[in-house]
Amino acid sequence: MDWWWAYLAIGALVGFLAGLLGIGGGMVMVPGLVLVFSAKGFPAEHMMHLSLATAMATIMFTSVASVRAHHRHGAVDWEIARAMSPGIVAGSLAGALLAGVVPTRPLAVFFIGFMFYAATQMLLEVKPKSSRNLPGALGIFGAGAVIGGLSSLLAAGGAFLSIPFLAWCNVPLRRAIGTAAANGFPIALAGSVGYVLQGLRAQGLPAASFGFVYLPALGFIVATSMLTAPLGARLAHRLPVARLRVVFALLLYSLALRMLAAIW
Repeated sequence: MDWWWAYLAIGALVGFLAGLLGIGGGMVMVPGLVLVFSAKGFPAEHMMHLSLATAMATIMFTSVASVRAHHRHGAVDWEIARAMSPGIVAGSLAGALLAGVVPTRPLAVFFIGFMFYAATQMLLEVKPKSSRNLPGALGIFGAGAVIGGLSSLLAAGGAFLSIPFLAWCNVPLRRAIGTAAANGFPIALAGSVGYVLQGLRAQGLPAASFGFVYLPALGFIVATSMLTAPLGARLAHRLPVARLRVVFALLLYSLALRMLAAIW
């Protein structure tokens, strides 16, 4: 509990950036948690798993607020969300179970590599070209499984993959964003279950852990992230967001390098 102020700060930053830039919190939350857990002296072999699991668990709470906001504006295609849910749940659970047995360093390198990819994509404003319609049931299940699996490994809500996939399938961008938000909850729920199950078998976890989820960090981060998200959303209409995306991309680069140093 001695690091409660750090968890509050991480939550405030994550919520603000989520509202301002429409991003998931994992890219900021996981490096922040790694640095805090490292300073607290948590076991090195579990540090990455604890960070990913705790970040994933917070998405269960923040995604609900996001979905409600998009639903009020009629931006969620529930038919598509329901069709993708089985694959998403299966992939998310499998991804979390896999992450639980991968050693910290390879898992960290994979996560850091994605941070560089996400930062570069944001810096260059890479946007997918729409070219086709949604695939059949098997194709949607497969896409959902891939999205869910990678999201669990990266402690992300899945929007970084769901939105490009839906936009590529000619779903209007506004509906793609809202539907991706709806997909965030089953991703977070199934992923969190997987991390808890794997963590229950692990030895030497810190007190107040539920599986790999560190409960004090979860509570404080959720509290402040849900308070600052509306502030970020309001400022999004007043500030030069394109310039802020550049600043955020540079922040991701620096966090990735700092996290690499902490893990290595």
